[in-house]
Amino acid sequence: MPIAHGTGERRDGDHWLLHFAPHLADAYETVWQALTTPEGLRGWLAEAEVLERHLDGAVTLRWLNGPGQVHSGRVTAWDVERVAEYTLAEHGRLRFHLEPLGTDSTLIRFTNDRHGSEDDLLDSLAGWHEHFLLLESYLSGSPADWPAWTDTRWTALRTQYE
Repeated sequence: MPIAHGTGERRDGDHWLLHFAPHLADAYETVWQALTTPEGLRGWLAEAEVLERHLDGAVTLRWLNGPGQVHSGRVTAWDVERVAEYTLAEHGRLRFHLEPLGTDSTLIRFTNDRHGSEDDLLDSLAGWHEHFLLLESYLSGSPADWPAWTDTRWTALRTQYE
């Protein structure tokens, strides 16, 4: 299933709420592992240098697509196999809410509550879209090849969001 475009809504000033709802052809237990373990996160999002898998646990993620930005924060919601939420200083609140659809597919209701300019919003929409495409690939057995990553697909997605 293709990843549908996300949306962004301005809350006030430079406060945005981004939404994605990717429907993945994988059981929620498999998707949960991809969203909440160091091995899973590395396959599509970032290197989890620290990941304390409980409410108020520490989290430090190193983005591997690009110059390796490191962002730290806390686990701000944790409902096993249902909700994982990480709040990072730079990226804001990242909430993954899983909904099983039958036994072999999962809907993720993703929100990113963040601050930034209109350009930051478009960059973030393109970035999350690409990461959800990487998540699909990871779940299909092809984790991200970070050393070979380029911004070609991100650039094309960024143009689509303009």
